[in-house]
Amino acid sequence: MPELIYLDHNATTPLDARVLEAMMPYLTKFFGNASSIHRAGKEARTAIESAREKIASIIGASPREIIFTSGGTESDNLAIFGVMRALEKIGKKHIITSAIEHHAVLEPANYLKKQGYDVTIVGANRFGLVDPKEVEAAIRPDTALVTIMYANNETGAIQPLEEIGKICRQKKVIFHTDAVQAAGKIPVNVDSLNADLLTLTAHKFYGPKGIGALYIRSKTPIFPMLHGGSHERKMRPGTENVAGIVGLAKALEIATEDMEHESKILANLRDYLEDLVAKKVGHVSINGLGAPRVPNTTNISFHFIEGESVLLFLDSKGVAAASGSACTSQSLEPSHVLTAMGIPPETAQGSIRFSLGRATTKEQIEYVADALSEIVPRLREMSPLYEKFRRGDCADLPKEWLS
Repeated sequence: MPELIYLDHNATTPLDARVLEAMMPYLTKFFGNASSIHRAGKEARTAIESAREKIASIIGASPREIIFTSGGTESDNLAIFGVMRALEKIGKKHIITSAIEHHAVLEPANYLKKQGYDVTIVGANRFGLVDPKEVEAAIRPDTALVTIMYANNETGAIQPLEEIGKICRQKKVIFHTDAVQAAGKIPVNVDSLNADLLTLTAHKFYGPKGIGALYIRSKTPIFPMLHGGSHERKMRPGTENVAGIVGLAKALEIATEDMEHESKILANLRDYLEDLVAKKVGHVSINGLGAPRVPNTTNISFHFIEGESVLLFLDSKGVAAASGSACTSQSLEPSHVLTAMGIPPETAQGSIRFSLGRATTKEQIEYVADALSEIVPRLREMSPLYEKFRRGDCADLPKEWLS
């Protein structure tokens, strides 16, 4: 077995050595509490504010508009609950989101619904894209917030945010985007996207886990969800994670600087994997193909079999991949993203997400394709659905399996 071939970078990424080097002084020598007025505290405060300025500059924001959190889920929750709570006092209790969102957005929306708020969930087309016109049609006088992700974590599909954000701006509705899977892969600029709130987390672009940020456009009405000290402009109380904040800024800086070069390499490797799998394995479909996608992500459905079985065999051969979001990896239900795209449950159950990274090589891609060419036929031999297909008994099989 080779050393681990890691193709699950959308779940998390390894910590870049340059990021660790930038963090180390704040884990050892400069350990002060950034709220303290002595020299040790001032050193920590300087590091935080320098990181805040760096992040703001990269995404086109003001430093005062950056709030540090524990990660993407907290940022999403603060954006959603904070805005809805702030605007309910003027009768705005309607939120719009999409069926392909991460659970860090969908679960808060579901909770709000149980609390008496109105929630509209717009769909996605067969490419995994939200229609801006559907968003526009859903906006009402009492709409407080629209929240649509930038890039989908399962298919990599890049949503038409500029148009959606423009609609929200024209309708005077606050617009939030979860940019967790976009940052570090494609350009992120809050003005270009017309975003009022934007979520980031470091561990998706080679930074540390447990640190994220929420961009909050100046004058956006939002209430804090935690209460305590006056940290982060009273938006997120608690002693700041200085080393994590430094790591977040450094990781985003590196990812942004290397983005153009890395994107070309990763897109070529992704396409190479898709081509090899189609040729060597056959009876597959690429979910989201035809949509603009982040360069590192492909979602492949292997017809007639279940993706979980493929993952287990891949793991035994030293390959790490995923059947969808890491947050739902224990679920036996078909992906809610693929279901929203109109993909039949039988096809969705056979899907695998491969998300490539900086260390991915052509040789690794070839190894994975060869491994799949051994694993998938073996599993199909045990599949009653595949046996029906070979007998020509195809009446109950999804149409895409018949080509």
